[in-house]
Amino acid sequence: MTLLDSRFPTRRSLLQSALGAAALLPFAARAAHAAPAGFDDWRERFRARALAKGITPQTWDRVMSRLEPDMSVFKNFRKQPEFNEQLWQYINRRVSDWRMTSGREALKKNEALFGRIERDFGVERGTLLALWGVESAYGDPLVQQNHMRPVFPSLAALAWNEPRRKAYWETELINALKIVDKGWSTPEEMRGSWAGAMGHTQWMPEVWLNVGIDYDRDGRVSPFGRPDDALGSTAKYLINRGKYHRGEHWGYEVRGPGGAVSGSRSYLAWSRSGVSRVDGEPFPDPQASATMWVPVQGGPQFLLGPNFYAVRSYNPSMNYALAICHLGDRILGGGPFAQPFPGSERAMTLAEVQEMQTRLTRAGFDTGGTDGRVGNDTMKAVRDFQAKAGLSPADGYGGLKVLARLRQGN
Repeated sequence: MTLLDSRFPTRRSLLQSALGAAALLPFAARAAHAAPAGFDDWRERFRARALAKGITPQTWDRVMSRLEPDMSVFKNFRKQPEFNEQLWQYINRRVSDWRMTSGREALKKNEALFGRIERDFGVERGTLLALWGVESAYGDPLVQQNHMRPVFPSLAALAWNEPRRKAYWETELINALKIVDKGWSTPEEMRGSWAGAMGHTQWMPEVWLNVGIDYDRDGRVSPFGRPDDALGSTAKYLINRGKYHRGEHWGYEVRGPGGAVSGSRSYLAWSRSGVSRVDGEPFPDPQASATMWVPVQGGPQFLLGPNFYAVRSYNPSMNYALAICHLGDRILGGGPFAQPFPGSERAMTLAEVQEMQTRLTRAGFDTGGTDGRVGNDTMKAVRDFQAKAGLSPADGYGGLKVLARLRQGN
């Protein structure tokens, strides 16, 4: 996770391409090649700064002495995948049948852990389950194995040669070295996105170092392995940096007037103005405050409480926060939005996504697998198929229209 400051890259820009990266060379293999011109001089200057920050010479030699920078990060930095999703497409992809089913299974396996987090921090289990599912597919080891890379070569390349935020990347590289110094992890274990975000809930080194807690009491803080540290620390992050309110829901889909009203009002005030929950239930805490949001005219409208914005602190995108909050509700048994988005179609079932992936693969479009999960590989395959089949727009969204065309064959 990054500090949410305009000087720094956002979680969205840092993590967007992580799951689309190809499997990369092992850490040791990278070190065997000669560093690019100028890197060795920078490394020597940076060594003095790192040691002045408390990094031990032993850790420096272990991690940095023969390291080769991963120059492929600059391709990812400058050329993020572009799919131009509409909001309903964005929601459908993230609030997927696979994530809902897998989220319920993850909850069953970790019921005691989520109960403990709710008691300790007051963060709803649905929110944490959704963050976990979106950030790392509930800690799926295949994501770690196939789509993550050693973070030290990436951070070193950015700290050396990314001109706009060199101080930020140097600080994150020192933070990562401090983690090794503390014995919390090893350079080999520290694999993540091209920008250095790691583990179950995709921590940047700064968050690992300053927000992470040893929630499983094994003597170290780690976003890898058992999810206890990652989920407990993420709850702490939402409390400390997102100002999460214990006992409040993130918000509600509502109907009634008020879409043009700005500012925060109590749920009681909203009710008196004719706004009500779409499920007919009363607002649990009438004195709590909320703001109205209508993301797309003619679509669903929402009253958003402070905990929606706590989720948004994790990634400064309203769309991301809505997807997380909605996915959390769906995992726990909630239904789809009552009011559809204009021009939208329902989300496909797991079986339909798998059928689409299978048909695309047979037609020569590589989806990267047929497991029902839609990542950048599947979206690229869909976009290439749309372009070849003359489907407009060729936006990469694999929905019911694409599946219907695939069923028609050539």
